[in-house]
Amino acid sequence: HMTTENFHTLTVETVSAGVWLVRLNRPQALNALNTELLGELSAVLDHAEMTEDVRALVLTGSTRAFAAGADINEMAALDMVGILNDPRQQHWQRITRFSKPLIAAVNGFCLGGGCELAMHADILIAGHDAEFGQPEINLGIMPGAGGTQRLLRAVGKSMAMQMVLSGQPISAQQALQCGLVSEITQPEMTVERALALACRIATKAPLAVRLAKEAILRGMDADLSTGLRYERQAFTLLAATDDRNEGIAAFREKRQPGFSGR
Repeated sequence: HMTTENFHTLTVETVSAGVWLVRLNRPQALNALNTELLGELSAVLDHAEMTEDVRALVLTGSTRAFAAGADINEMAALDMVGILNDPRQQHWQRITRFSKPLIAAVNGFCLGGGCELAMHADILIAGHDAEFGQPEINLGIMPGAGGTQRLLRAVGKSMAMQMVLSGQPISAQQALQCGLVSEITQPEMTVERALALACRIATKAPLAVRLAKEAILRGMDADLSTGLRYERQAFTLLAATDDRNEGIAAFREKRQPGFSGR
């Protein structure tokens, strides 16, 4: 079990077998992302990566805000060289590299760096009241942690341009229509729904989950034939696992499989 007394900016709880709930917790700043928060999130992901019985993570904020952006005060202090050497870059890369399923449960403001963080998740569940936006342009800057690249791949050119160039947020309903989120729920059910999904994923064969996630992410950046080749390799690799034999045996014997991660 991971304890949270050593964290200032987030809390971690083990919700059920194999599922951690990570809550961003800087209420006074609407969960604005500073270096400390991103560093602590990286540390949690490191720990989850190495803990074999962790099968899925849910990341959420508060009812008012998933995260309302980057910490502007912190950013204002950086010049070009400061931004070039920004330690936050390493933290973002750590979040990108996380190999287990990550589900974001989004309520309220999900803006700027907060929207970029949510887009690092594999699955996004949003409350009706969620707002997604990249308002950096209003400060004379632009998104710098994937807000132009991930948004483009998630919602397409026109909507990405609209959000990034106008700085105006979109509603949860619009986010659903353009594929940024997979489901909308009542705001009080967002975390519950994300946890239910995480718990379901946690019952699946971990190696299959890991390779399937990797294949989908590879496919976003590769041409079709490269993506298909990776998928085939991963599929073939799984043929050598105990869990595949268990899955097929359980299906034949009409029983629930017991996956070992081997």
